[in-house]
Amino acid sequence: MAERQMQIGEVAERTGLSLRTIRHYEEVGLVIPSARSKGGFRLYTETDVDRLMVIRRMKPLDFSLEEMRDLLAIVDRITADDAPTAEERERLHERLDSYRKVADARCETLRAQLMAAEDFAATLRRRLNAQNP
Repeated sequence: MAERQMQIGEVAERTGLSLRTIRHYEEVGLVIPSARSKGGFRLYTETDVDRLMVIRRMKPLDFSLEEMRDLLAIVDRITADDAPTAEERERLHERLDSYRKVADARCETLRAQLMAAEDFAATLRRRLNAQNP
């Protein structure tokens, strides 16, 4: 049975990405629509949506387009029909783990920034409350 296909508007709604952003990701080769309709409309599958969500999750962690492309290539190779050799699989997992470590470190940085921002907002609230009893 064929995978259900969605037009770009539905994909944008499901991923929270703009049409322009999805088209840009196609232009740079990160996500290519699985098909085109007879009228030329882009058609995406659930696999394409999953790929877009990986990209969306990488974006706030400041991964570059090249890093996104590399990570997606790693995942594609790990899950390919022609299974990688044990040696290749080990190298791929090491590369994937290096991305995980970078993501973990960047998340920690974001948590620290959020704590500082929340502290600042609380300071402002206290000052406002002190002036308006």
